[in-house]
Amino acid sequence: MKTKIKNAVSSKINLIGLPILALCFVSFFWGTTWIASKIGVKHMPALQLVAIRQFIGGLLYISFFLFKKAAWPKGKQWKSILILSALNFVLSNALSTWGVKYISSGLGAIIAACVPLWIVIITFFRGERLSKFSVLGLIISFGGVCIIFYDHLHDFLIPNFRFGIIISIISTLTWAFGTLYTKKKAATFNPYFSLGLQMFLSSIIVFAYIGATGTAVKFSEIPAVSWWSIAYLVIFGSVLTFIAFIYALQNLPAEISTIYSYINPIVAILLGALLFDETLNTAIILGGTVTLFGLYLVNYSLRKSRKKNPEPS
Repeated sequence: MKTKIKNAVSSKINLIGLPILALCFVSFFWGTTWIASKIGVKHMPALQLVAIRQFIGGLLYISFFLFKKAAWPKGKQWKSILILSALNFVLSNALSTWGVKYISSGLGAIIAACVPLWIVIITFFRGERLSKFSVLGLIISFGGVCIIFYDHLHDFLIPNFRFGIIISIISTLTWAFGTLYTKKKAATFNPYFSLGLQMFLSSIIVFAYIGATGTAVKFSEIPAVSWWSIAYLVIFGSVLTFIAFIYALQNLPAEISTIYSYINPIVAILLGALLFDETLNTAIILGGTVTLFGLYLVNYSLRKSRKKNPEPS
């Protein structure tokens, strides 16, 4: 019986394809991490949650590769790891998590999905020409964001809401720079091991910051719900989903592997409405759809650009 079940599951996985299953995993669970972050930061300082999450996640990665006796980075590889640690985790991950303390998880996820817009804008200022799809995508996405924020105009009078929006936008900008830096340097070191080192190093920096500013609370004062949130973020946000994400990137065409970025916000919006009674009205649905369509056009233009100008091998 066990053999039959095992063979049935194995044949199903082979039929669908492990990379596709990995992408589905990323698409759903990265959307849920916005909800977990929202729950966690309700009861403790956001940056402390980030530091604990990244410390544990990084430690798990490093411990695994120490056990496997993997080679450590050398020379200039450390420079790349430090820069990516600062851009992707000290700034991007920390600021986006901090942001959902003041804005809805769905809104945070939609803002996070706008990274490709920054990539197009940054490359434009570097002297690259924008394709018609890039321009059209930028205009459509901006229109979608305007629709979403039209319903939140009165919220901008609230200082905390403004602060949440600003740091969430900054987090997408730093992630875009991190993405471009990764592309420029190309991975010369184990991407999984590098990820663990980036998390661990960023946690040390964030711990140092909250220690210097006196914003941390005692571990004994952190409620159980926040610890459960951290556990979920470590397991699904920092370990399993990142492994699945890198695996999907390595084994799927770019046009398929980017699908997760359109599904994450939808998952976050629906779960936010279901669990937290966050706003789910016509403006959010219409604006979100328009924004994601614009992002699709931008991603499409980026893929076409890569095909015309492939990276030197």
